[in-house]
Amino acid sequence: MGLSAVTAHAADAQASAARERVILVVGDSLSAEYGLRRGSGWVALLEQRLATERIAARVVNASISGDTTSGGRSRLDALLAQHKPTHLLIELGGNDALRGLPLSMTRDNLAYMARQGKAAGARVVLIGMQVPPNYGAGYTRDFAQGFRDVAAQTGAALVPFLLKDIADGPDAQRWFQADRIHPNESAHPRMLDNVWPVLRKLL
Repeated sequence: MGLSAVTAHAADAQASAARERVILVVGDSLSAEYGLRRGSGWVALLEQRLATERIAARVVNASISGDTTSGGRSRLDALLAQHKPTHLLIELGGNDALRGLPLSMTRDNLAYMARQGKAAGARVVLIGMQVPPNYGAGYTRDFAQGFRDVAAQTGAALVPFLLKDIADGPDAQRWFQADRIHPNESAHPRMLDNVWPVLRKLL
């Protein structure tokens, strides 16, 4: 192999390494396939979508059922150091609401995670959640607004509502498991469709 061929090969290898993408998903049960067959949740479907569209990327699902924004915050630095993601998807906050945690704490934790992700060189996507109206109009409004505020403050991309056209439709019950909290398998392709347009722009 001549010098020019060696140089070209090295350049190709460097370009290939530069193109490698690592998508880190830090979420709760909505991303951890709670109650589902393995491989049927939206994160697994994301891997399939990437392969279908021939986008070179590796997906790391670091989601834990029951996790809160505080839990995600405590885990994040180690995850960033271990996986060195090019893209960070933050899907947390729902369990904060279920536990009645202060909205200010949820926002602070999400903002910290977004900033840490960006500081580590990742493009950040904040995946928003909404709560049912029975939480009260003010809380429902302020909870959803928190995701928009954090995205604006940190420059993160925003998926406004992971369960759009699932939880807010006239036939919402058909998309949920018996607990009426966790989406069933048929809902997860829709969840991916809510995330994909925002993520695709960053890939």
